Amino acid sequence: MRATELSELAAFAAVARHRSFRKAGEERGVTASAISHAVLNLEDRIGIRLLNRTTRSVSLTEAGELLISHLDPAFGEMAAALDALNRYRDTPFGKVRINVPNSIGPFVIGRVIAPLLQRNPNLQLEINATDRLVDIVEEGFDAGIRFGERVTEGMIALRIKQRIRLVVVGSPAYFEVRPKPATPHDLKRHLCIQNMFPSGARYAWEFEKDGQTVSFQPTGPLSLDDHELMLQAALGGVGLAYIWEPRVEKAIADGELIQVLHDWCQSEEPLYLYYPSRRHMSAGFRAVIDAMKAE
Repeated sequence: MRATELSELAAFAAVARHRSFRKAGEERGVTASAISHAVLNLEDRIGIRLLNRTTRSVSLTEAGELLISHLDPAFGEMAAALDALNRYRDTPFGKVRINVPNSIGPFVIGRVIAPLLQRNPNLQLEINATDRLVDIVEEGFDAGIRFGERVTEGMIALRIKQRIRLVVVGSPAYFEVRPKPATPHDLKRHLCIQNMFPSGARYAWEFEKDGQTVSFQPTGPLSLDDHELMLQAALGGVGLAYIWEPRVEKAIADGELIQVLHDWCQSEEPLYLYYPSRRHMSAGFRAVIDAMKAE
C-alpha cells in the first residue's frame, strides 16, 4: 500500500470518528479542506461513496460503516506495533490526548504537566479543557477526567484526586455593605453570580449540614460558565461566587476574598481518570497514568 493511500484511509477514519472534517483535521494537524480532499480522492479511487455530506452534518454510508469496521482494528494493531518499539527507547514516544473539565483543569493536571514532559521528552501531550460533556471515544481521546466512579460500560475508572469542594466567597468591599450569610437561606438577600453549563443551563448551589440539604438557585445579574471569570467578578465585588476551593485559596489567604457558609459546603465525589478498557494502552499513556497517580 502506498503512503498516499494509507494517509487517505487515516483521514477517512478520523472523519468517521468525529463526524466532522474540522475535528478530523485538528486531530491530524491539517486543514479541514485537506481532510475533505483526501477522502474525496479515496472515494474516487475505489469508486464508492463512503460519506453522506450535508452543510450541517457528516455521516457514514453503509459502505463507509463496513470499511471503518475493518480499519479500526487494523489501525489499532499498527499503533500497538509502533508502541512496542518504545522498549528500545529511553522514554515513550507518541501523542496522548486527555479531556478535562475546564473549571478544575489547572489544579487537577496543571502541576503534572511540567514534570511529566521533563521525564518524557518524546511524549506529545494534548489536553482539551472544556466543561462540555464529551464522549471521549467518539472524539478520539485516550482518557477523560470526571467526578465519580460511575462510568459507561467498557470504561475503566482510576481514582486520581482527593475530594474537592465548591465554596461561597465574596470580597471585603462586598461585605462592607451586606451582612455575611449565616445559612444558605440568607443568600436570597444577596447578589449571587449564576453558574452556567456550556449549554447555557444554570445549576443550583448545593449545601449540606447535619443531614440537612439545601439547593439554592441564584438569580443575580451576572451569569458565567467560566470559573476564572467568576473569580475576577467576585474580586471586583460584583457578588458572591460559588467556585472550586483550590481556585480561591490564595485569594482567601491574601484577604482578597472572604469565605462564608464554610460548614455548609461539602466535598464533591473524588476525581477519576477514565479510559476505554478495550483500547491498547500505549507506553505514553501509561506514563500519564503513573504521573496522575503520583500527584
